[in-house]
Amino acid sequence: MNPPRTDARRHHDPDVRGFASDNYAGVHPEVLAALALANGGHQVAYGEDAYTENLQQVIRSHFGPTAEAFPVFNGTGANVVALQAVTDRWGAVICAESAHINVDEGGAPERVGGIKLLTVPTPDGKLTPELIDRQAYGWDDEHRAMPQVVSIAQATELGTVYTPDEIRAICEHAHAHGMKVHVDGSRLANAAATLDVPMRAFTNAAGVDLLSLGGTKNGALFGEAVVVLNPDGIRHLRHLRKLSMQLASKMRFVSVQLEALLARDLWLRSARHANEMAQRLAEGVRAVHGVEILHSVQANAVFARLPHDVSERLQKRFRFYFWDEAAGDVRWMCAFDTTEDDVDTFVAALKEEMAR
Repeated sequence: MNPPRTDARRHHDPDVRGFASDNYAGVHPEVLAALALANGGHQVAYGEDAYTENLQQVIRSHFGPTAEAFPVFNGTGANVVALQAVTDRWGAVICAESAHINVDEGGAPERVGGIKLLTVPTPDGKLTPELIDRQAYGWDDEHRAMPQVVSIAQATELGTVYTPDEIRAICEHAHAHGMKVHVDGSRLANAAATLDVPMRAFTNAAGVDLLSLGGTKNGALFGEAVVVLNPDGIRHLRHLRKLSMQLASKMRFVSVQLEALLARDLWLRSARHANEMAQRLAEGVRAVHGVEILHSVQANAVFARLPHDVSERLQKRFRFYFWDEAAGDVRWMCAFDTTEDDVDTFVAALKEEMAR
């Protein structure tokens, strides 16, 4: 029998990598192998499959015996579903002004989830109990949305990382006010690699109630999960996942990717490598006169300020984004497949453009 005909062809150069986003990276080969392993035959749809069942055991090995994972399509969906599960119709979420849920999700938490965001300016993307208190008031005021949740990102949108003690202090403060704590963990693995501690050390062990667990930025094709760490008071998540259009019919292909990342150490290897490439990039950039690194490089992101015209010329050679174009601020991201040669070539190009 002749093999089936296909007209598929490659439309890009697989040797070209940039510094725009870890979402630009492809799929880790070990994840692709896991997808192929899960393919073939029939499995029950909508999460009643063997791969999603096994994923629960993997998740509990990382986050404790009460943890339960609800796979979803993407990070915005995970955040919207998670925050709906811990807020009433009149509820609000306290977050950093720079938080992804505030600036990069198209208003989905508010428009789709119906959740008011109460934002706080922060110098480094991180909340503290004192900063939380700027919005943590008015629970009995019917004219104000009620603060019910504190949402933090680990790592933050500015590439900074909370220590376990910092998250524990936030959780204790929030819980004392009757609020729950949600972690946007799209880069949770990068934070764990930086801190050199298990993910549980700054999630369930620190008092976090639920989190959005990332996979895509760490080598998955697609797919994240809402992970319930403290089931007390977290309601109807299954129904909210469906209502929010995040229930995958062929869920085994989301679950098997998360299993491939988490069952052994692929999640850590990939994150650690991305972080190491960001450190290499930062070290190279620091040696370039006229370029300023803006934030501590603690995960896989480097934020820098340089002349606008230099950035525009450099963007013709490598993909990356302005963070604040008026100020000349840019963001450079490293991924699991970023190589030392990629970094060194980029730094050399930066030096050339700065010298022009």
